[in-house]
Amino acid sequence: MKKQALVIGLGQFGMSLVRSLTALGVDVFAVDRNPNLTRFAADVAAEAATFDGADEEALARTAPARRDVCICAIGDESRESAIICTAMLRQMGAPRVIARAADPVLERILKLVGAHEVVNPEDAFGQRLAAHLAHEGVMGEYPLSAGIIITELRVPDAFVGRTLIELGLPRKHGITVVALQRGAETVPTPDPRDPLRRDDLLVVVSKTGAVAKLLDRMG
Repeated sequence: MKKQALVIGLGQFGMSLVRSLTALGVDVFAVDRNPNLTRFAADVAAEAATFDGADEEALARTAPARRDVCICAIGDESRESAIICTAMLRQMGAPRVIARAADPVLERILKLVGAHEVVNPEDAFGQRLAAHLAHEGVMGEYPLSAGIIITELRVPDAFVGRTLIELGLPRKHGITVVALQRGAETVPTPDPRDPLRRDDLLVVVSKTGAVAKLLDRMG
């Protein structure tokens, strides 16, 4: 059975979620108070409706309790609606509520009214871009949990021709390679005896800052 998602707020972030979730095979119900945005989303999502996310009666008709995840992606111009919508989703039995916030104050409020998770897409993008700019080999960073991060890393010149056994990354640096991208092929469990190649892309798990520290050391 397909997963069910409710996305409320169809700005750039919300619309991107609708397209990406749909591409991954999720049935998405897209909502916005702007009919132009819902008409556009209707071409992609399984369902689309036009109403304010703070409209309790209309929100109840989307059956939040039956959705695997409900995302309140309402923008900063409607902070009150975002808070009310998040609170009502929890009250209506939504099993997982993710809300969008652009500042720490709104983040705290959204958590207080029941959001299971609060995301700041602008901040997250800024952090990933900063990591890429500061260390050219870092292609992206994605927080996994408190203090733990997944990093996409181009193989440093010093690693080329060496094996994961020789490098001893977990023991020496607290960095674990969990996958390798080699051309069009993704290797989920890389052979630790296979020498790394110049164009390989490593996917590693580590404590925040461990990869940057290693690259600075080699730099």
